[in-house]
Amino acid sequence: MSLAEFITQYGALAVFVGAGAEGETAAFLGGIFAHRHLMPYWQAAVAASLGSFVADQFFFLAGRYASRLRFVQTFTASDMMRRVTRLLETYPTGFILSFRFIYGIRIISPVAIGLSSVSALRFLALNLVAASIWGTVITAIGFLLGNVVEAVFGRLHLHIHLLIALAAVAVLIAATAILTKKYLTRPSRRT
Repeated sequence: MSLAEFITQYGALAVFVGAGAEGETAAFLGGIFAHRHLMPYWQAAVAASLGSFVADQFFFLAGRYASRLRFVQTFTASDMMRRVTRLLETYPTGFILSFRFIYGIRIISPVAIGLSSVSALRFLALNLVAASIWGTVITAIGFLLGNVVEAVFGRLHLHIHLLIALAAVAVLIAATAILTKKYLTRPSRRT
């Protein structure tokens, strides 16, 4: 089975699992797969959105109902959890709609929301909206980058195209991580 056949057969499942486990890279690659006509764009976007939605619901429920688990307690003891909680308390709706776009706080955020007073129904609704937007946007970026790569380099072999896409993702993740670290790890100012 060739790589293209494998992606055609299992691409949506891979994007779903990858978007839930890792996030941006899987959704972005889903866009590349759609650009290469290995799967329909809508399928890649839906798989990315659902993967993100399901994973965030899981971590929310872990925070809400399994706060005694070791991995939840590890999160709650971290300095990052205090910063995430402070953002959540200050901007609850905005934070829930945007946390998945902020590198480095994607898993800890739904745990923090689960530990907060945000209702499960409110999180469910906002998570559905945010995951839909996130999956559509990140997959679209991958699709558009596929167009750019093809316009610049011509039609490449699939593995070369994917390597260029992964390099672009690595650069974007590194830049986002630097910005996130700069703005989220600043010492809090006490008045």
